[in-house]
Amino acid sequence: MQEHIQRTLILFKPDALQRGVVGEILTRFERVGLKVIGTKMIAPDAQHYFQHYEEIGQLQTRRGEQTMANQLKTMSQGPVIAMVLEGVEAVDLVRKLVGSTEPKSAAPGTIRGDFSHMSYGYSDATDQGIPNLIHASGDLDDAEKEIPHWFSEDELYDYSVLHEKFTR
Repeated sequence: MQEHIQRTLILFKPDALQRGVVGEILTRFERVGLKVIGTKMIAPDAQHYFQHYEEIGQLQTRRGEQTMANQLKTMSQGPVIAMVLEGVEAVDLVRKLVGSTEPKSAAPGTIRGDFSHMSYGYSDATDQGIPNLIHASGDLDDAEKEIPHWFSEDELYDYSVLHEKFTR
């Protein structure tokens, strides 16, 4: 794989499935040229999420143990759709499209800016997790740890999409 071609993990969280916006969000990734190389719907147990957030280190630990408990509760409200996307500098591109983790701070035009609005303050005051629709790997190192946590190598596919024929 070329140096600039990367893989990244995204998770459509339970609130994205419950609101019926998975297709709209996925379209944004496909429109910029990212390709889906792995996908599945799964309802992980608490241990799987704990490993993802605590051991891989995705949760902002500065917000504390209650934040972790709230996040696990939010993620357990239904299944998620896990995907691996591939493309040119995919990790940074996906983070840019997704927007800030705190929906209130996400810029208009980003996924979280357009589809959610919760703030950390409201979340903390009401003792609930933040429904921010999607998880995206924070950086390349996280992506390299997260992908094998969610997918085996035989669940990832190598194929060409039309635009790749014109960009090589």
